[in-house]
Amino acid sequence: MVCHCGLVTGKNEPVPLKSIEVEVKVNDHVATVSSTLQYENKEEKPLEAIFVFPLPAEAAVCHFSAKIGETEVVAHVQEKKQAREEYDDALSSGQQAFLLEESEQSSDVFQLKVGSLPPGESASIRLEYVTELAVQADDGLRICLPAVLNPRYEPQGVNSGGGGSAQVTSVPASAVPYNLSVKAHVSSPRPISKVESNCPLDPLNYLNPEQTQATISLAAGHKFDRDVELLVYYKDTHQPTPVVESGQASAKPGSLMGDTVVMLSLYPEFPTSVMSSMTSSGEFIFLVDRSGSMSCPMHRGEGAQERIGSARDTLLLLLKSLPMGCYFNIFGFGSNYESFFPKSVEYSQQTMDDALNKVQTMGADMGGTEILEPLKHIYSQSCIPNQPRQLFLFTDGEVGNTKQVLDLVKENAKSHRCFSFGIGEGASSALISGVAKEGGGHSQFITGTDRMQPKVMQSLRFALQPAVVDIAVDWKVPKGVSVTPLSQPISVIFQGQRSLIYAQLTGESSKQTEGSVTVKYSLAKQPVKNQLCFSLKPAEDTGLTVHRLGARTLIRSLEVEEREGGSEKKATELKDRVVNLSVQSGVSSVFTAFIAVHKGSGEAVTGPMLRRNVPTPSVQGSVYCDADFEMADDFEMAENSITVPELTRDPLFQLISLQKASGSWDLETALVLVLGKTLEEVDKTKPEQVDQEVWATVLALIWLHGFKIKDQDEWQLLAIKAVAWIQAQNVPCVPECVAAGNALLGCKVQKETLGL
Repeated sequence: MVCHCGLVTGKNEPVPLKSIEVEVKVNDHVATVSSTLQYENKEEKPLEAIFVFPLPAEAAVCHFSAKIGETEVVAHVQEKKQAREEYDDALSSGQQAFLLEESEQSSDVFQLKVGSLPPGESASIRLEYVTELAVQADDGLRICLPAVLNPRYEPQGVNSGGGGSAQVTSVPASAVPYNLSVKAHVSSPRPISKVESNCPLDPLNYLNPEQTQATISLAAGHKFDRDVELLVYYKDTHQPTPVVESGQASAKPGSLMGDTVVMLSLYPEFPTSVMSSMTSSGEFIFLVDRSGSMSCPMHRGEGAQERIGSARDTLLLLLKSLPMGCYFNIFGFGSNYESFFPKSVEYSQQTMDDALNKVQTMGADMGGTEILEPLKHIYSQSCIPNQPRQLFLFTDGEVGNTKQVLDLVKENAKSHRCFSFGIGEGASSALISGVAKEGGGHSQFITGTDRMQPKVMQSLRFALQPAVVDIAVDWKVPKGVSVTPLSQPISVIFQGQRSLIYAQLTGESSKQTEGSVTVKYSLAKQPVKNQLCFSLKPAEDTGLTVHRLGARTLIRSLEVEEREGGSEKKATELKDRVVNLSVQSGVSSVFTAFIAVHKGSGEAVTGPMLRRNVPTPSVQGSVYCDADFEMADDFEMAENSITVPELTRDPLFQLISLQKASGSWDLETALVLVLGKTLEEVDKTKPEQVDQEVWATVLALIWLHGFKIKDQDEWQLLAIKAVAWIQAQNVPCVPECVAAGNALLGCKVQKETLGL
């Protein structure tokens, strides 16, 4: 009997990965992340360790190296098949080899192989990637360090792509046998207001009086029960920012890495006159994940709501906030799908009530996570004339056919906008960010103790903004300089949301040192333009971050183009172009891999080499979520197991649930209970000339502003509906009504604050 020392998996196999150290360098709204993984073979035979792990879908992996003893081997990028062959050849000849490759199914999953690690030997693996920070609803800039990789649901009959699909060995988060440390350095031209996280942090340490540089660390003892999320807040976040980066001295002039690359961060501002009028039309389709994993709690805290429960509350808010005159439908999906109505229906009191009754019975009882088929059904239905289609997708984002889903959304991008929401830990960033990008919408992630409702309502406000059309980008650069865009043309613009543009600048000018870019578009039939000037002089000490992000942007668009098909010749040309660009820039792609070989002793391995799969943390199947999400047959929930409960006991949601589709409230017992009064008190203080419905609606508005102002993001749209309804009644005594309401409720809300 062999006695194994050290940490072991559930199968009593030693785990060769001992620790992960992460260093994050945030420079304004981009970040460089370096991870060092320490491996050790405590077994008696040579070992191959395989580790499948998540990275942000937007990340550009740009460095991979291994240190064995005092020798460091730096990996190079190679065509994937060749890299795999080189790795296998190295192992069979007694050399040590290291292979890092991206999953062919999803751009946010990578596989690392550490090959032929001799008994007693240690190896230190370092990988580095650069990524953009996503802008959040509260203007925070989000960087996510994925620690959780949940198994992805693979629909029956889907070919996972041969040998290209990474196999995940997962364990509950509490059983992960290695530790994680994270240190971050933040710098920006603007002062840093604060840094927050969903995980415990050590105190923020400012490095200069201007507070433009700071360091922060993850507190010791991370449990691997969640992704590590950092939110960085700057003063004046919405300032447009240009970054100009010089090329690599050793690279060929005229090539991407040899030329200057510019990254422009734009925050378009719409005219106030346009923003004051939200659209009252649209077809709103809500596609809600009802797979078994949606029964997991939103977080590990006491009293945490189930994901499906939070989704029900969110649908209540959405249904109450829709404008009169629009159309809507709700789909639930799992291993199959079902819709509330055969086709989208006009929004009215009757259809809203019907939908709310069905929302209350929605459970996480539909099996696996199959998004593709309901999307095909939705796209097969004809669009309603003069009602732009807006699709809202809610999912915990664990599917194995991500690229098929993205291709379908892209194929139908001209007929709709898609807004996506990743719920809970381990949601696939490739899926959530990808469908919003391909569908011209906006993505949000709801993790930890985040509330789903404010993020969803921000996206609904985006959906109700007038559509931006005829977008054009004009560059002005001096004579002798040419511009090659690296980004796809801008297809969508939202008020106050960042647009990033990458471009390659070839040549130089001896006289002029400035250039500019102008984004022109039409909004509500009004021409609008936003301009940003930039210096052609490259910034100092930026490394090659912007070049790598620009290369990654171009690589991604070429990969999508290759998947779209066409002739075999064109597909081959596109693949060759991706491979060349990936090798030149040192940035990963789906067609390439990082390979490093350490010559070592050169003695061939005798006898079998052990293979160890390093487990990845998963919150599915853990202590607080034991849902089986792989087979629909495992989800047989009795029809009577879900009664028709109240959506929540929260007074805010009680009040919202009582609002009518028109925007008004009836004066009823349930309403006055929320207001904390009796029906007699409310009747007695009502101005004589005001009818009960107007009085009830004014009281509801005063209560929202007086007691729930911190939740305004959630109820703002339904309050706008209520104000519009009051104004349509042509009530002559609104000031008296507001004064009486304030006196009754003990508030001091001005009628101007209410919007009246």
